[in-house]
Amino acid sequence: MHLLSFSELVLTLGLGAGLGFFGGLFGIGGGIIAIPLLVLGFGMEQPLAQGTALVLMVPNLLVGWWRYSQHHPLAPSQALLIGLSGSLTTWVVAQFATGLDPQTLRALFSLFIGLLAIRLLVWRKAPGVSADKPLNPRLLPLVGLLGGGSMGLLGIGGGLVATPVLSGWLGQRQTVAQSLSLALVAPSSLVALATYAGAQRVDWSMGLPLAVGGLLTVSAGVAVAHRLPERRMRAAFAWMLLATAIWLVIGSLR
Repeated sequence: MHLLSFSELVLTLGLGAGLGFFGGLFGIGGGIIAIPLLVLGFGMEQPLAQGTALVLMVPNLLVGWWRYSQHHPLAPSQALLIGLSGSLTTWVVAQFATGLDPQTLRALFSLFIGLLAIRLLVWRKAPGVSADKPLNPRLLPLVGLLGGGSMGLLGIGGGLVATPVLSGWLGQRQTVAQSLSLALVAPSSLVALATYAGAQRVDWSMGLPLAVGGLLTVSAGVAVAHRLPERRMRAAFAWMLLATAIWLVIGSLR
């Protein structure tokens, strides 16, 4: 780990602040924006970018989990089931991901965010139906497997995978789905960070200032998001993700 100069430190803090703001604005998280930026803007290899972005994501996810659980508490058995299964899957898959060829990992990441962009563009919110099916706890490890696999492989996407499964396939209310998703993603992100760090795939000198800057602005991003039209924001974010996925693919071919 090299020490940043004062100007580099100020630049990285500002970058983290921007990532935190946009993460709060779009409600998906800073990692999905930070990883392409670190790859394309700073020339990082894909595994190093994913590990460094996790430094930014972990505190935000832990704070979000804590604050959300105050308003939407879960049964301890449910949180334990989804958290443990997700964390174990994250550890196993991250062991594999840190050894992958960076170009292969970059292609998988590009495919994921491209598919996510298409889903955001075609998805239409169902009219006010409140799902409230009984939750079968035996299915929670399967959700943990899916979300943890995404966290371990890509460093992102656990919530993006788990929340739709819980609210759609398992018929849970959105608040329950989000609470369970955070119970999966927050501990899984810690496991992913520890695994990437153990494989020397984290640039702490950049990751820590990014995290500090992000924590200062994420709440402001959330506040602005509540004042803007949701459909336009979702479309703008989706087109940005799609363009980024194409840029990552073209860049890897050059």
